[in-house]
Amino acid sequence: MASRADILARYAAVRAHTEQLCKPLQTEDYVVQPMTDVSPPRWHIAHVTWFFEQFVLGKFAPDYKPYHSDYAFLFNSYYNLVGDRTERPKRGLLTRPTVIEIYAFRHEIDARMHRLLESCDDATLEALLPILEVGLNHEQQHQELLLTDIKFILFQAPLYPEYVSGQQPVQAAAEKGWLQVSGGETEIGHAGEGFCFDNELPRHRQLLRPYRLANGLVSNAEYIEFMNDGGYTRPELWLSDGWEVVQREDWNAPLYWLRKADEWQAFTLHGLSGLQPDAPVKHLSYYEADAYARWAGKRLPTEFEWEHAADKLPGKGQLWEWTQSAYLPYPGYKPPEGAIGEYNGKFMVNQMVLRGGSVATPEGHSRATYRNFWHPDKRWQFTGIRLAEDA
Repeated sequence: MASRADILARYAAVRAHTEQLCKPLQTEDYVVQPMTDVSPPRWHIAHVTWFFEQFVLGKFAPDYKPYHSDYAFLFNSYYNLVGDRTERPKRGLLTRPTVIEIYAFRHEIDARMHRLLESCDDATLEALLPILEVGLNHEQQHQELLLTDIKFILFQAPLYPEYVSGQQPVQAAAEKGWLQVSGGETEIGHAGEGFCFDNELPRHRQLLRPYRLANGLVSNAEYIEFMNDGGYTRPELWLSDGWEVVQREDWNAPLYWLRKADEWQAFTLHGLSGLQPDAPVKHLSYYEADAYARWAGKRLPTEFEWEHAADKLPGKGQLWEWTQSAYLPYPGYKPPEGAIGEYNGKFMVNQMVLRGGSVATPEGHSRATYRNFWHPDKRWQFTGIRLAEDA
């Protein structure tokens, strides 16, 4: 078990990073919810704080009384076993508690957590550490969501304001060529060292045919070739559900791309700028990734192929990479008991797995076995394409 000093330092560092991500925001930025998938930053800040109050303080602090009797209703996300909650689409309708009041809530819970971690006996500390670790990793997930949501919020402003000052860094061209993988029987899932989410378990055997993975992610220039070849107008390239979305939403380019003076520009965290041809194309749905792969005569990798080759893949970690794998439980999977069992297990349907992490992923939060998952039509996450083919 880590020392109390190390535990307190890790807790403080994760909590401080969330507030650091919000420093560039103005008060008005905290309260906007431009679509159901996006939560207002003020809600993120309150929700991750409520998580520690609900699952750590509420269980392990003696005679604990909640900071506010209504905050569980306001800031619970989807834990049915905990109680009723505000409907997700209505998070942006709440102007109270104010941003200042939410930060006061956050800082008071931090003080209470600090007292608990400092003063509890060793047996209590050992008992609470697993849920504390879930809470810290949960907050890191929301740090990534904060960046993705902030970008979408700022994109609604016709001035296309910057979140980070200065020019967007120039990204080098992706490495060309293919990684040849022999396949065979391999172990998939977390090996038991360090933290993992329950959906990364249990470790199990998987048989893979020989395959190849592209060394680099698909670039903006390569994706423009797909667009110029009628990619968004050719139904034969699209899954049926995807083609329906393309027609309904009138897609003709990735999210955040704008056509200005006959050139494509993209909205970034640095504001609006010209496309970097060699940079990986980002903010694509699964449907777009799949259509591009079909157009290129390739396919998307399975999540098992990706994990098997992860330590040899150049360029991983720039974007979450779509796989062709549906988000399903591993053989023998059982969700944890109680409300924490709602964290992952109940979402194992109608979603696709992404692997690898992105520029928005907090340092130290990604690993080869990490299973991210999104609905196939979602585009506001930092998602890209790595191609695969049978050997």
